[in-house]
Amino acid sequence: MKLLKLIFLLGMFFVSTMGNACTSAIISGRLTADGRPILWKSRDTETWANSIGYYQGTKYRYIAIVDSKEYTSPHEVWGGTNEAGFSIINTLSYNLTGDKENKDWHHNGVIMKMALESCATIAEFKHLLDTLSRPMHVASNYGVIDAKGGAAYFEVGSTHYTFWDVNQSEEGFLVRTNFSFSGKENHGLGYVRYEEAYHQIHLQSVSQNITPQWLLQRLSRSFRNPLMGIDLTSGHYNSPQTKGWFVEQDFIARRTSSCAVAIQGVKPAESPELTTMWVVLGYPPVTPVVPVWVKDAYLIPRILGYNDDIKTSLSSWKAHQLQQKVYSYHSGDDANRYFHWDLLWRPDGSGLLQKNETYEKGVMKIYEPVVKEMYSKGRLDIEKVKKIYEYVDKELWKGNER
Repeated sequence: MKLLKLIFLLGMFFVSTMGNACTSAIISGRLTADGRPILWKSRDTETWANSIGYYQGTKYRYIAIVDSKEYTSPHEVWGGTNEAGFSIINTLSYNLTGDKENKDWHHNGVIMKMALESCATIAEFKHLLDTLSRPMHVASNYGVIDAKGGAAYFEVGSTHYTFWDVNQSEEGFLVRTNFSFSGKENHGLGYVRYEEAYHQIHLQSVSQNITPQWLLQRLSRSFRNPLMGIDLTSGHYNSPQTKGWFVEQDFIARRTSSCAVAIQGVKPAESPELTTMWVVLGYPPVTPVVPVWVKDAYLIPRILGYNDDIKTSLSSWKAHQLQQKVYSYHSGDDANRYFHWDLLWRPDGSGLLQKNETYEKGVMKIYEPVVKEMYSKGRLDIEKVKKIYEYVDKELWKGNER
């Protein structure tokens, strides 16, 4: 019996530390700084090599996060937006279906590709789900927004789904990690990450001042565990109080965090082309943000697209080099749980995360005038967008390599 108990505990340990531990939220326009909804996701996967691709779908053109190995012709995508202003992300859910069905999850990304290719509204996405054959071999919380003001989660299992309207929610936002509210109670993963994201968004929502930048900085780079009552940025976990290392447990930012995205939608009367996808393509604590748009997306910075020499995007590759320095302890099978916190954050402000955010504040001054003018004119100025992209390719990581 002791042996069986040990095997069970070891199994629970490996489940609790596995990848695909994404965290997401949808914020309605009534809580954001400019009245536009935001769709946010921090992606966790063992596939660290990610790229941004621009594709012609069956009906719409779209941009999406893809695994770099599938860049040329992906059969699945992991979040994106299309020219109709329809945007989608997902988090894998571990409490929707039985173990037998959960062995086949690859359709999660397939459905997102289908949606970006063919859907303009939440109603059309619902119709897509209704017409798919069963079982769908899916276990996902899909977050979607559209250019008509729609914002919703679909908790989708192999045979059914449950719809959650963000605009009808009492608080004006919803959070999803790796369990579904319509699934088996107290099963799944990500309850502590859910609590962290919910708590922080709830606090910020009081001022109705939530922005894509706040979500990417405060949540995608969060090293706070509310259950343990710790926040590594308190300064109590750095040398000389400790040796500057820490064990990873239920932080939103983790070893498998490969990128993050905050898709800023539009108001109902605005053009869908104003939908802005704010991308952090690489390990979020060390990677600067870049805004991209579907219109003329063949101009998107080369640093975000696939590079033949390194077999991934340059941004993803550069971030991975820094992430490996943070997770540099390799002695033992469970070594990947330890990370060098002193490299990321220091009381004197010289950590990799702090340097990244200081640099990011500078580049935001380049983005903001273009975005502000875009909204005031109701259209994209492609020449000014090109200048942003040119700057990103030339300077973004130059001043950010540590």
